[in-house]
Amino acid sequence: MLSRTANHLYWMARYIERAETTARLLEVGGRSALLPDIGGGFRNDWEAILQANGTLEMFNEKYSDTVQRNAETFLFFDADNPSSVLSCLNMARENARIVRTALTSSVWDAINGAFQELKQFQRTERSKLQLSDLTEWTLRSTALIRGCIETTQLRNDGYHFMGTGFGIERADNTARLLDVKYYVLLPSVSYVGSGLDQSQWVTLLRSMSAHRAFSWTYPGELTAAKIADFLILNRMFPRSLLSAVQHSCEHLDHIGRGYGGATPAQSKVREILAELAEAQVKDIFDEGLHEFLIRFMRQNGDLAYTVHESYLQGMPT
Repeated sequence: MLSRTANHLYWMARYIERAETTARLLEVGGRSALLPDIGGGFRNDWEAILQANGTLEMFNEKYSDTVQRNAETFLFFDADNPSSVLSCLNMARENARIVRTALTSSVWDAINGAFQELKQFQRTERSKLQLSDLTEWTLRSTALIRGCIETTQLRNDGYHFMGTGFGIERADNTARLLDVKYYVLLPSVSYVGSGLDQSQWVTLLRSMSAHRAFSWTYPGELTAAKIADFLILNRMFPRSLLSAVQHSCEHLDHIGRGYGGATPAQSKVREILAELAEAQVKDIFDEGLHEFLIRFMRQNGDLAYTVHESYLQGMPT
């Protein structure tokens, strides 16, 4: 496969996953806005959401006030924001269009259909669009695209480059979602274990479509340690850091076998996977959850760079 084709498939997958995560962050912000604030009134956590998304500085340059309406517009519709749902789905479609012949009709139709529906949203009066409708539509659309990939694409090298993109992006996004809760949203360490702390953990689980799965896996009292274990180390949960890295590792191993041997990308992903497989929640909390997540995101970013250097700049045909 041409490195150019692999690159487009890889980034198509990353943009699809990123659009979904931006929608999940919007859902966290919307749900948090309904929670009572410690000082009275209701909470405004949009600055924290934008910080987790990595776009706070860009937002502040364009908007004067961090209120829900501005944050919704910026994170969903703003074409100048490369992480907005609009930008991500536009870029996913553009990458898919360039390599149209490497995709099945079902996958292309799902991506193009989402793009056309998004254009309809753009033409609709904002007052008629509820945040919950926008986030639910995004989650359904990205799930449909992934479902079409899983059920119709050949398990060839193109499929594995898409899988690698999904895995790397999902690992980064789960870490960001977890970090925004534990480090950014909670106003003080003194509130750990409080009703606010508990409601935010439930909000996080629901935003990741994980609340029921968590309840099945960890009966009894909801605690920070249980949730961290579930979202970081649980092999059964598909959005956990361990599962996402395992996903990337499996796809990179397929690619390596197809192109004649191990590469630095495989070594890097195995190094990350080995650390997670041996980790214990106690060790993570001893290090500091925020510090652990920042270090993991840096490692995952290094993996993405290594994948690019190993395969996407001049892979053999």
